[in-house]
Amino acid sequence: MFQQAKANFPSSSTFLLLLLSLHPSLPTGAPRHPHIPSLVPHATLFLSSPRFSARPQLDFTTYCNSSCYQQGELPPSRESLSERLAYETLYADGRRTLTTVDLEEEGEGTAAQPPPTRGRPVPAPHRRRKRQIYGADGRFNIRGNNFLLDYPFSTAVRISTGCTGVLVSESHVLTAAHCVHDGKDYVKGARKLRVGFLVPPSNATWTGRPSSSARPVKTAAVRWVRVKRTRVPKGWIQGPQEISMDFDYSLLELRWPHKQPYMRLSVAPSAKDLAGKRIHFSGFDSDRPGELVYRFCPVEDESNDLIYQHCDARPGASGSGVYGRVWDPVAERWERKVIGVFSGHQWLEVNGENHDFNVAVRLTPLKFAQICYWVRGNHVDCQQD
Repeated sequence: MFQQAKANFPSSSTFLLLLLSLHPSLPTGAPRHPHIPSLVPHATLFLSSPRFSARPQLDFTTYCNSSCYQQGELPPSRESLSERLAYETLYADGRRTLTTVDLEEEGEGTAAQPPPTRGRPVPAPHRRRKRQIYGADGRFNIRGNNFLLDYPFSTAVRISTGCTGVLVSESHVLTAAHCVHDGKDYVKGARKLRVGFLVPPSNATWTGRPSSSARPVKTAAVRWVRVKRTRVPKGWIQGPQEISMDFDYSLLELRWPHKQPYMRLSVAPSAKDLAGKRIHFSGFDSDRPGELVYRFCPVEDESNDLIYQHCDARPGASGSGVYGRVWDPVAERWERKVIGVFSGHQWLEVNGENHDFNVAVRLTPLKFAQICYWVRGNHVDCQQD
């Protein structure tokens, strides 16, 4: 189950417009610009075609015990990183390849990490809960011409397996790996994977029963585009859960470029360097069919690979692009940038106590370098975010 946070925000367009128009204060100190390591393909091997036997995991839940709680304390070796950052490519015709990669030599940024954090979070203990909604629901349904098809909401797209994705280039969509692969095999829907774009309200459809006395809700229709290539990091595939859950991301390349605005990627800064220490994401939650749902919340804690938070979310939101307002010292302004991918819910066991969070996979310098290479096709253009 995805955790639901306690929130009490009015779900009105007026409040949302006010929220988006707020200007955060200037940063008190310049965030450290991360070094982006070089990730260079080494060899490409042809693999047998997948069976496409897995089922999509929309209600994605992971468990973290003492072993994965402590696994981020020591940086992995260069060899381990190279193995995890190798990647599979699935083509539309069913072909599959594995590409191995080389990283920079030690001392040149191979083990570059985000700004120092406190490691895995140790929250106040509480009993395990079974309900999905706690208090008022803090999500906003995005409707109307002023919001639904405007940036940043227009960057959210649907994935035909039931998840959400975010546009990160003219031809690429970032989503969660578990939306296309269960760690052992590709999901059945990955054979003919599609990405859904919301179309203008003039082409919208009406939902609701005709005989209902309540006014039906007007929701935008969806235009579907086929995916040409799907890339999944080897760290997600057939690895132990304490490793694979840190690599729950995938990049989809569309058959044709789209013409909508997209959101740029960024190495995830420390939460203290985000405007308001908040993250935001929009997705297609399963309990609100046909609606785009937006939410924001503060970062509760963070590790080198995960962002822990209590943003309200339900199945279907997996794969949403988690973004924050990041200070750009060159342009001297705050910019919305994708800093992670919403994964799902995690039970965290600490000293015999269960704690629950919603989690997002954060874009470390290495993950940024990998995804940037997938987008641009060379590592030279990926030296800065």
